[in-house]
Amino acid sequence: MILSIAEALGARAIRATRSIGEMGLFLGASLASAAVPPYRGRNIVKQIHFIGVKSVFVIVLTAAFTGMVLALQGFYTLRKFGSEGVLGSLVALSLIRGLGPVLSALLVTGRAGSALTAEIGIMRIGEQIDSLETMGIDPIRFLVAPRLLGFLLSVPLLTAIFDVVGIYGGYLVGVKLLGVNAGVYLGQMEASVVLGDVTQGIWKSLAFALLIAWVCTFKGYFTRRGAEGVSQATTSAVVVSSVLVLVCDYFLTSVLL
Repeated sequence: MILSIAEALGARAIRATRSIGEMGLFLGASLASAAVPPYRGRNIVKQIHFIGVKSVFVIVLTAAFTGMVLALQGFYTLRKFGSEGVLGSLVALSLIRGLGPVLSALLVTGRAGSALTAEIGIMRIGEQIDSLETMGIDPIRFLVAPRLLGFLLSVPLLTAIFDVVGIYGGYLVGVKLLGVNAGVYLGQMEASVVLGDVTQGIWKSLAFALLIAWVCTFKGYFTRRGAEGVSQATTSAVVVSSVLVLVCDYFLTSVLL
């Protein structure tokens, strides 16, 4: 009995170690393909359009309501301490340092990451990736590298849009609805937000973009078992990417603060 349990645990440990090794090799090959020319400009622009442009609406909508909720909750909390004047700082720092990069990454994972996994997975089970290899075309350079660059270029820009719209949403609620002085709101924000806060958000968004592209392309590239496998790979990609974004956010915050 004990021996069987030990064998099962050992087999799982071996599979987990092998999977981590495969993911590491896949990431290395993807980064090398993305860094070395020639670059496929048309494919990169296509990915930026799919990942970035088509995500703008959901980013703007979510950012506006996130900023409004932050201002609403922040105002009634700060009023207990007579500090309504720092509402602008609260909204801006919360968005720029943490909520903007994290929520943007989670939204992009759900909208673009899942579709990307399904697309590559269907190409795998349809033997299109095998056909590329047969023709002497490196599928990682042809399929993965443009998507990786697309994520790295799109997610930081989407995060910047999220921050700006969220701050404006907080302004509408704080100033127009709750009566906070507009000069105080903007002045406190300008005084409290420094360059380090902005660079922290940029580093986070780049790290999240790399994580999402890595996990989603890996899950799609190694899809097995037909349509059922594509479904499982898509679900797994979204769950793993989302969890890794939150875990990575904690460690990056600890390092960058």
